[in-house]
Amino acid sequence: MNGEHLIYLLWGGLAIALIVAAITDIKSRHISNKLNLAIALGAPIYWIASGMSFWPDMVWQIGIATVVFTIFAGMFAIGAMGGGDVKLLTAIALWLHWLPLIQMLVVMSIAGGVLTLLMITAKKIQKTEGPVKVPYGVAISFAGLWIISERYFNHFT
Repeated sequence: MNGEHLIYLLWGGLAIALIVAAITDIKSRHISNKLNLAIALGAPIYWIASGMSFWPDMVWQIGIATVVFTIFAGMFAIGAMGGGDVKLLTAIALWLHWLPLIQMLVVMSIAGGVLTLLMITAKKIQKTEGPVKVPYGVAISFAGLWIISERYFNHFT
């Protein structure tokens, strides 16, 4: 298996992991630490397969993930996001350069807004009490899959 095939295999594995994250978040409002760890541990394999240098490339990726964790841990601290969501975003940040990561965050925000509106609408229709619990892992996974699909489809154009 050459490096390019391994890279596509790793991106495919990340896509499957994101689908699993979305499904489990819908079902239980929980994203497994093991799943987040697997995503994070796949990143160094991807780095090596794609020929990244330790300095500055790999260190830069760790720095980006640290910034993402810090920002979204703040969101967790004020109750705006779940811990599994923060860990999932951090793990994905290990995979993406800064520009695709920003694109992913924009798509995630739009998808999260739409998902929240749908959840609020459903709650009003069902006339249930209590706060709306949005499975934000769905928006995160959707955005991650969006970026992955761009890599696959734009590769051939």
